[in-house]
Amino acid sequence: MFNGNNRGRDRDERPAMPPAPPQQSGGNGGKRGMFSVIGPDVTVTGNVSASADLHIDGRIEGDVNCGSLAQGADSQVFGNVTAETARLAGAIEGTVRVRQLTIERSAKITGDVEYENITIENGGHIDGRLKHMSTVPVAAAPAGPRPVEAAPSPFAAAANE
Repeated sequence: MFNGNNRGRDRDERPAMPPAPPQQSGGNGGKRGMFSVIGPDVTVTGNVSASADLHIDGRIEGDVNCGSLAQGADSQVFGNVTAETARLAGAIEGTVRVRQLTIERSAKITGDVEYENITIENGGHIDGRLKHMSTVPVAAAPAGPRPVEAAPSPFAAAANE
């Protein structure tokens, strides 16, 4: 048992498994579990684009484009916001285009908002137009009502004979 005759027993005879590839989050190109933060003491002058999730607590003077956005209550964005999902709590002056949008009670949006699904908490403020994103492509949508064509009457054919 303790005689040192354990050659071959210390080694695991199973083949080594390669590490799992990094997983991508749902279609936004960002890496799962990764996020970027713009802190409360940061001011960005220019457009911000993030492949990972983005959390803004500072001030952005430019457009924001990301997969998922979380905006802090004291943050400010002076530009357009485009994202798949967003939880907005601060001030935005510009157009917001988000599929899954949550506007918290501390949010103040000045500009048009385009959404697919929206939740507005009591106290959330929007000064602009709300527009629902169409899930059906415009080309596939019917142009309008079609006229009904009258079927020939069998009595009219008999009357002509």
